[in-house]
Amino acid sequence: MKFGIAYFPTDYGISTAELAPALEERGFESLWVAEHTHIPASRQSPWPGGRELPKDYWHTLDPFVALTAAAQATRTLKVGTGICLVIQHDTIDMAKAVASIDHLSNGRFMFGVGGGWNREEMADHGTPFDRRFKVMRERIEAMKEIWTKEESEYHGEFVNFDPMWLWPKPVQKPHPPIHVGGGGESVLKRVIRYGDGWMPNRGEIHGRLPELHRMAEEAGRGHIEIPTYGTAKKGPEEIERYLEAGTDRMLWYLPTDGRDSALRRLEEITDLTRPYRD
Repeated sequence: MKFGIAYFPTDYGISTAELAPALEERGFESLWVAEHTHIPASRQSPWPGGRELPKDYWHTLDPFVALTAAAQATRTLKVGTGICLVIQHDTIDMAKAVASIDHLSNGRFMFGVGGGWNREEMADHGTPFDRRFKVMRERIEAMKEIWTKEESEYHGEFVNFDPMWLWPKPVQKPHPPIHVGGGGESVLKRVIRYGDGWMPNRGEIHGRLPELHRMAEEAGRGHIEIPTYGTAKKGPEEIERYLEAGTDRMLWYLPTDGRDSALRRLEEITDLTRPYRD
């Protein structure tokens, strides 16, 4: 199993340029950052994580900028979005950003994607809540065309462009791995259709793994990676359980309230995972 760190890169937390080398020095495999372009002040959509939405959500840096800083400060650490709200980006711009960071990192980028939960946030970007997953599918399908073909085109309901040229192409072939986030009823269908991994963000996942393996086999798919999140209060027992289930990667969130608290928590996670890495 591989171990990584998840983080909301904010304007008041430790910078990714400082955090990334600290992870690499301690033997962590990857750094994953969250994304929200903004949070509408109306606050109509309830946060799935609880009652009060942490201010991290409207203080996050652009994930591609934050991860570029992390990649440039390291040599082996993988960097990923956990997750990128693809329904809130222009398809062509996003294809360029993904390919560029994969190029600059020499093939160390992992693309975690999701549809999101905040109706007002995605509405500000022109995406209707009830169509968000079709928008996401079309944008990912279109980006795959751009990344893998010298001359690409795509014609869908939400994404439509005639033959064009776009470089750079990703270093990783055919493209960086796509990890589909979420835990809803239909998420496994999305994973099988256009993902390389399933990235559940909360809740019980063990009971769904047999279904995922069955669906992958029926679709003629190879191994589907499963990165998931560890909880703050659980220890070796949680790691053992995920190891037994065949999980590929565990991630832990660091606090965003300052450099010192982030580094203290990082040391705790380092101590927790060391027996499984040595």
